Amino acid sequence: SRGYRLPSEAEWAWAASVTGDGSVRRFGWGQELPPPARAGNFADRSGATALGETIAGYDDGFPVAAPRGSFAANRHGIFDLDGNAAEWVNDVYEPLPAATASDPLGPQTGELHVIRGASWRHGDLTSLRLAFRDYGKDARPDLGFRIARYAE
Repeated sequence: SRGYRLPSEAEWAWAASVTGDGSVRRFGWGQELPPPARAGNFADRSGATALGETIAGYDDGFPVAAPRGSFAANRHGIFDLDGNAAEWVNDVYEPLPAATASDPLGPQTGELHVIRGASWRHGDLTSLRLAFRDYGKDARPDLGFRIARYAE
């Protein structure tokens, strides 16, 4: 198909974490915590009254989702891969994605789909890492999607 689709987990991970020299970032902004000012929309002090855990001293100015493009694009020109909304990807969830090397689209069937990226609700070390994988089948306030298209 040459139409629109959700990105695969492998595509999402590459776009979010691989730098121009081929190295991999730990977080969307770099390798270390805390995030610098305006790094993205994460659990911060503006949402502290509604959220359980926030990033100490961080304030992105948005207690929930921010308008798209409120923060700088990453090195590939893609906005909000890390922060704002976590994202559904095409892959069906499996605990250890063993098929990634030979099957970058993952399993063909299953009930739960992979969710990647931190959202405005995430402020803990585990969830902020670009390698963090979540899964689910139900909607939630901090979950969205982006579309991809096969290259022609």
